[in-house]
Amino acid sequence: MFRPLLLCLAALVAAPGPGAAQQADAPIQLLLQDHGEAIAESSRRTIGPAIDALAGSGLAEARAVLERWQAKEMWRHDATGLFVHAEEVDRNTIRIFDFATGEPIGEVPDDGYTQLKPNSGIRGMIGAALVQFQLSDPDPSRRQEALDAIERDAEASHLAALRAAIPGEDDTAIRARKQRLERLLTIEFGETEAERIAAIEGFEADLGVDLRAVLNRLVQTRREVAATVPDTADVARVLKPGSEALAVPEAYGLLVEAGLAPQRVSREDRRAALIAHIDGGSVGGVQVASLDTEAARDAAFAALVAAGLVATAATDAEAEAAVRAHVFFDRYVAAPPGVAEAAALALKAIEGRLALNQGADLLLDALSLASIYFLAAIGLAITFGVMGVINMAHGEFIMMGAYTGYVVQQLVPDHTLSILIALPLAFVVTFAAGVAMERLVIRWLYNRPLETLLATFGISVALQQLAKNIFGTQARPLTAPGWLDGSLVLNDVVSISYIRIAIFALALAFLVLFLFIMNRTRIGLEVRAVTQNPRMAASMGINPGRINMLTFGLGSGIAGIAGVAIGLYAKVTSEMGQDYIVQSFMTVVVGGVGNIWGTLVGASMVGLLQKGIEWFNPANTLAAQTYMILFIILFIQFRPRGIIALKGRAAEA
Repeated sequence: MFRPLLLCLAALVAAPGPGAAQQADAPIQLLLQDHGEAIAESSRRTIGPAIDALAGSGLAEARAVLERWQAKEMWRHDATGLFVHAEEVDRNTIRIFDFATGEPIGEVPDDGYTQLKPNSGIRGMIGAALVQFQLSDPDPSRRQEALDAIERDAEASHLAALRAAIPGEDDTAIRARKQRLERLLTIEFGETEAERIAAIEGFEADLGVDLRAVLNRLVQTRREVAATVPDTADVARVLKPGSEALAVPEAYGLLVEAGLAPQRVSREDRRAALIAHIDGGSVGGVQVASLDTEAARDAAFAALVAAGLVATAATDAEAEAAVRAHVFFDRYVAAPPGVAEAAALALKAIEGRLALNQGADLLLDALSLASIYFLAAIGLAITFGVMGVINMAHGEFIMMGAYTGYVVQQLVPDHTLSILIALPLAFVVTFAAGVAMERLVIRWLYNRPLETLLATFGISVALQQLAKNIFGTQARPLTAPGWLDGSLVLNDVVSISYIRIAIFALALAFLVLFLFIMNRTRIGLEVRAVTQNPRMAASMGINPGRINMLTFGLGSGIAGIAGVAIGLYAKVTSEMGQDYIVQSFMTVVVGGVGNIWGTLVGASMVGLLQKGIEWFNPANTLAAQTYMILFIILFIQFRPRGIIALKGRAAEA
């Protein structure tokens, strides 16, 4: 009965100003006073009811109080116990505000007030309570933050808040996220088994990690042992001792934990106990000389147990008998049986879909890698496959193309424009380098493969060193345009980066371009003629030397464009070409020397093989490449001309 009078007096003492009496009589202040001691104590064990009372009060000021409290901006007057929102003016003065109106009350010395500093645990509890307010915040980012908080630490109280916030949501993406999260929380915290099971069934064909996490929590079990299987629905499965799911030692351990069997003793411990109790040539009434069998030693030890000389322990035979006399089973402990069984069925269905999607993701990765290998190998397919030149410097043309892209980006900051300039410029630079190399070196070494290999290897080393002298040894960035950032995400399992998609499209474009050049242009006709029969082509007025020069330049130019594409996601260094030279040769040899379709098939086969081996051994990519090389060596033993071999005179040459 004295409470109103006391509060008015407290208000006058606490702070001057016209809003003081209103502060003391305001419903929010009365609510704070009801839980004042718990709030002031700030113990995580006792603070829950105070936070719940504020969050569920329906008062407009409750959100502001919780936010100020969480931000350590709530103070309490020592003499009266009234709560205020305060901000520091200087070291000794604070400006206090009325929680009910938000109006400033005045500036007062801080020595009469205590700042409430909730620890991280209490701040987390306050944050969970604030979610219901944040879910309807006008700012979409605040609503997203609230959903993030629920996903991190969901509680049963969040379910009602989510359901109340969905009808008023006008943002399509946030609304869909709220609905999904509401179904997840229904699975975990729904009031009835029926609605929880319906929510599980509503996620048909979903592969979300968050869904799997919730379902896995529901199917948690506890392993138990009994004389007979309980006639209850919560028994998930019965286990057979000695099977893969339950080893015999583990089964006996469960018996010991349940107090149904004595502790086992190891052979070493039993032997030590027998030795320690030898008395006059016998142990437990059994002559030492007769302890030459397990049964005799068990009998002697059992006699010691019966005499109280050692602790009770089971023999091997007793342990086996005890295990056979009991049943072992897993019991659902995290959800009612119906919900747990529905979750188990859903997880089983998800595992099947997950395997299919993982296979699809692996296939996408393999095709992506194949497109990279195809781009890197298409130039080599021309120089090696068509001309028969073993060019060990092919990787350095890839490196030159990547560095060309880097230089262009230093001059043209716009990444989209710089890439559009770099692609044709890289072709021109490496085409010119290839023509120079063919005119100065290769033309003198035709039909001398060993000398060609050694000469091009020397050029490879020289080009690497030249790149180090110009650009240094550090990796240089080749930045992709912004529209290539991110990935195309089909679901939580299957995704592919936009850069890989662009490289795949570029590889297809070059396939079409190469086929057009070879089949629809005069130079293509001349290249095919020189490839089939150089002497006959020369007699028809075709200059084989010129065709070889242009062919080698074309192959080198395509390698330069491949370098720009590869540099968008790989490191650009002087050694980057060496990472692709081996795979390029394998692609050409496996696919079929001199055949563009063979190169495409070979790239696909090498990409699939490498990704498949990496899937079995993901921690060791070097081992995967080694296995792949061994497999290809075996493959060419049985098909030395490759998958698609040339026919006719070119094959005979």
